Amino acid sequence: MPMDERKSRVLQAIVDDYVATAEPVGSRTIARKYRLGVSPATIRNEMADLEELGYLEQPHTSAGRIPSDRGYRYYVDCLMEIKETTPQERERLRRVFERKVWELESLIRETARVLSDLTHLTGIVLGPQSQEARFREVRLVPLASDRALLVYITDTGFVENAVVDLPFEVTMVELQQISELLTEHLRGQRVELMGRGALQTLQRELGRYGRLLEQTLEFLSESIQPGERRRVYVSGTTHMLEQPEFRDVQKARQLFNLLEQDAVLEEVLNLPESDTVQIQIGAEIKLQELHDCSIISATYTAGGKTVGRVGVIGPRRMDYGRVVAMVDEVTRRLSGILGRQKLVD
Repeated sequence: MPMDERKSRVLQAIVDDYVATAEPVGSRTIARKYRLGVSPATIRNEMADLEELGYLEQPHTSAGRIPSDRGYRYYVDCLMEIKETTPQERERLRRVFERKVWELESLIRETARVLSDLTHLTGIVLGPQSQEARFREVRLVPLASDRALLVYITDTGFVENAVVDLPFEVTMVELQQISELLTEHLRGQRVELMGRGALQTLQRELGRYGRLLEQTLEFLSESIQPGERRRVYVSGTTHMLEQPEFRDVQKARQLFNLLEQDAVLEEVLNLPESDTVQIQIGAEIKLQELHDCSIISATYTAGGKTVGRVGVIGPRRMDYGRVVAMVDEVTRRLSGILGRQKLVD
């Protein structure tokens, strides 16, 4: 039985109404509110066909229907209209991202927060993974006569720092020279491939700073341990409590526990790279405990390189057209600031 135009219009009306009301939808409601030009009896027949095809489900407590995973999938693939972000929403985003200098973690945390605030769902951002990056700069900043702050920055904006002991009093000029030599030697190298011999060629030029070089190597090695997981930033988990689907305390507790597990969220967001916003609906999500949810996400870049993912987790009953537009807008702005702005360390 094909999905003809009338069935498509009925399905679209049911999805739109269920998203708006959270109540199962009956044929009389569709006939009264959506002016499809056919009788309630005809709509009822079409709804029965859609249920038989697997696009609708009928809760046992109601005569109305709700969309199934397959119904939502057809809706987002064939019927959904992307809604433009409003001038107020764009102004809010402009204010958030207009800062000229950002610390990377603060930027990503703020991205998750504003996405959650604007969608009233749970915002989630998968941060960069340090091992996949290349060194961009190494700095030594004086703190005292016998200590300095050692910082390395990658091409993805990842920043790590540690306090190191100076073998003897070193001037600011000398620290600057050492920083420049380290940067020249390491720039462009893959962080994950850096081995113990990485700094050996500098021994002749910086022989008198041997202990400082050794501390530098130890710090770099420890900060890029193999298998280190990415940091996952989550904001707005309490928005889920506003959704009828999660008023059940046990279901809400189970969801909240999952949202606290970075490793689980990283696995869920580990999708094939794409240039478009991706939508996972219900059982399409790898984790069974999230089958009552949908995830809308997109990759963000730094310097043209994909480094992480921005997304929203919410109930399957969400305004897909609006959330897709918001995720796309936020992702483009995050990629823009990472591509052109300086990150403070």
